[in-house]
Amino acid sequence: MKLSEFQQYVANFSEEKGFQNTTIEMRTMYLMEELGELAEAIVKRNEDKNTNREIGLEMFDVIWNVCDLANKLEIDLEEAFQEKMKINRDREW
Repeated sequence: MKLSEFQQYVANFSEEKGFQNTTIEMRTMYLMEELGELAEAIVKRNEDKNTNREIGLEMFDVIWNVCDLANKLEIDLEEAFQEKMKINRDREW
């Protein structure tokens, strides 16, 4: 699935579930909450495959919230990705 397709999926799901009225500020707070849950899952990780599954699910939540926030701000993440990758390619590290 392309990033633009995922953004559209998030937009459709948000509308279907009534999330489209969530403010930008609230979505940002949800994103921060999900980042905290991801960090917690990583800190508690071990060799158990279930742990990697949980980390993957938390990563999904982070990406979902980023996409919803981008939709609310009318940001095309594929365009932003391409622009930022050009900046990074030309950047000296």
